[in-house]
Amino acid sequence: MAKQRTVTRREFLARTAGAGVLAGSMVAGTAARAQVSPNERLSIGFIGLGGMGSGHLHGFAGSPKWEVRAVCDVHQGRRENGAKVVADAGGQATPYRDFREVIDHDDIDAVLIATPDHWHALTTVMACESGKDVYCEKPMALTIYEQQRMIQAARRYGRIVQIGTQQRSQSHIRHAVELVRSGRIGKVTLCRAWLGGGGGGGWPPNGQPPAELDWDLWLGPAPWVEYNPARFGNFRQFWDYSGGGMTDWGTHLIDILHWGTGEDAPVSIEATGRYADDGIYEMPESLEVIYQYPTHTMIWSQPPPEPLPMGQPSYGMYFEGTNGRLFVDREKYTIEPEDADKEPLGKEDFILPRVASHSDEWYDCIFSRELPTSDAAVAHRSTSSPHLGNIAFRIGRKLRWDGVAERFVDDDEANRWIARPYREPWVL
Repeated sequence: MAKQRTVTRREFLARTAGAGVLAGSMVAGTAARAQVSPNERLSIGFIGLGGMGSGHLHGFAGSPKWEVRAVCDVHQGRRENGAKVVADAGGQATPYRDFREVIDHDDIDAVLIATPDHWHALTTVMACESGKDVYCEKPMALTIYEQQRMIQAARRYGRIVQIGTQQRSQSHIRHAVELVRSGRIGKVTLCRAWLGGGGGGGWPPNGQPPAELDWDLWLGPAPWVEYNPARFGNFRQFWDYSGGGMTDWGTHLIDILHWGTGEDAPVSIEATGRYADDGIYEMPESLEVIYQYPTHTMIWSQPPPEPLPMGQPSYGMYFEGTNGRLFVDREKYTIEPEDADKEPLGKEDFILPRVASHSDEWYDCIFSRELPTSDAAVAHRSTSSPHLGNIAFRIGRKLRWDGVAERFVDDDEANRWIARPYREPWVL
């Protein structure tokens, strides 16, 4: 019988007594900020107030660590509601339509970016240039090139840029990674991740955007198209704004597989799948990507594989080793054989520190100027593999990848997919 366990903080401390922890790397930061006590309240602006942005705002607005001073969205109702959320929590935030007004604020320390994916890179780079630290939702960006530019900006301007791959902050996921990296299931030979399939989405007609929405600014650097409610309401189903489930959930799941294996760049990618028979959505209805990494194979399946590894539910992360296997999701980890998790981790094992929460780690790193666990460079690799899977599917053939140069090997056609042009006047 497989064992299921969520590791508590107390259990972790008992298991890792006497073991060392990994320290983050230092980055350049302002001397004044580094000398201030982390009990200080930081000022923050929100850019993008859809589902994720609104959810974050409710948490930050009532926090004693943060003062929300600006809320921004191209939709009037969203930004006005955001200002009300802050007011209800006892604060005051100015609503803005244009994100550049938030970035130009000298009295804002940091920004949280929760726009559609095609806006992530430009807003992050501009925020770094203005001296602000950044929390950017996942997936990191729309293209690999954009992600490279985000890292360059973070390093050049000495900013803390954390990506919203919050699974890295969950204690039981960190412990699952520790078990795999410490050899408890032997040498990893196969990893799997999976998610439910897509659909056609019907054919809602184009029309005039609602009066409260600035459609041109919503599109921004993406190609101009007429307004369609499906594009605005479900942007992840369109290539101009997202990479679908592959970059949305795939980034989360592949991120942990990278962490558990210690390998973050495949050497080859092969994808098969099919589009929906009908409907406006552009993403594949089914997709399987086979990645070959230096020492193991990873398979992405959408919809889930049959049978499900270890009989687990409709999404997850699975490691198969020479001596056992492990499944982990956001609720628990399951390991076989059971005694692979019997002995506490020791000083020679792979040990990770614990953090209170993803946002708390970002807050602490703003003061310490240490790189967060989900630093831009780490998230770049976790998002690049999903991009590579999408590119292999859209091109329709097996591709070889150079993870050092971050280029496809001897393939000019594939390399043209690493970046996409911006619509004028937007420039990255």
